[in-house]
Amino acid sequence: MNKGSRTGMPEEREMNLTSRRNFMKTTGAVVAAACVSGKLAAKPFKFPVGLQLYSVRELLEKDFDGTLVKLKTAGIQEVEAAGYYKKTAAEFRKSLDNAGLRITSTHHPLGALLGHEEELIEYGHKLGLEYIVCPGLRRRDPAAKGEMKLDDYRWACGELNRIGAMVKKAGMTFGYHNHRGEFEKENGVVYYDEMLKLCDPKLVVFEMDCGWVFAAGVDPVSYLSKTPERFPLLHLKDMVVTADGVVHSPVMGHGKLNIAACVKAATGLKHYYIEQEEFVGIEPIEAVHQDAEYMKRLQI
Repeated sequence: MNKGSRTGMPEEREMNLTSRRNFMKTTGAVVAAACVSGKLAAKPFKFPVGLQLYSVRELLEKDFDGTLVKLKTAGIQEVEAAGYYKKTAAEFRKSLDNAGLRITSTHHPLGALLGHEEELIEYGHKLGLEYIVCPGLRRRDPAAKGEMKLDDYRWACGELNRIGAMVKKAGMTFGYHNHRGEFEKENGVVYYDEMLKLCDPKLVVFEMDCGWVFAAGVDPVSYLSKTPERFPLLHLKDMVVTADGVVHSPVMGHGKLNIAACVKAATGLKHYYIEQEEFVGIEPIEAVHQDAEYMKRLQI
């Protein structure tokens, strides 16, 4: 090999250097444009659009199959159940299949699970669920009045672990869904912190309802960032809290919750579900459509 073939002619070397300089300038400009305050530009949030069916419970009671079809048309791809509307698992599954919807999770409060664990786990298995989630606890003494106390939460965590082992054996994952009360304190102990401490990560995951965390005056990102692997599920609802503490659930993007920050912090996420708990001046299906469009456009 001669020197010319190895190094190239002077004109070629100059051209190569010029091309390289132009490439570096262009690349630098692209990187600079992609960086805002030291952060890379946002990317689309590419998870299937999920909905907690509690959002349209009244419509489902009137027209179950028709409502499911409307949800699909509105942009929903997968759902989480909240009640089975007196249907067998086969009937429920058939209606979802006909609508083109996938079911990945369901909700059963602790009071409904106790004494019916095997029955509800079997139903969930027939539906093809990935998750069974408990969205509410009860006091250790069912006759006790008033709000949950720290000892009640500690007892409930034992029950969640026990049920979680049963759900795991059936090939699914058990989880817990919060509301606002879990972020209250007793003797300096935050109930939710105690639950994270006592629930076995191998048996119980957490479905964070970011809207209710926000309504409790807590930043959901602080929890999601700390242990993202414990939060494979999210409930996303926008929230407005008035000066007198009244909570409202508007269409996504019309409240105060930083939804993008929540999903960006949830690096262990497997599924999320929109949940809108009230509809003011808008039909529920139209609201769900707007919610779904918001999530499709979301950049993180």
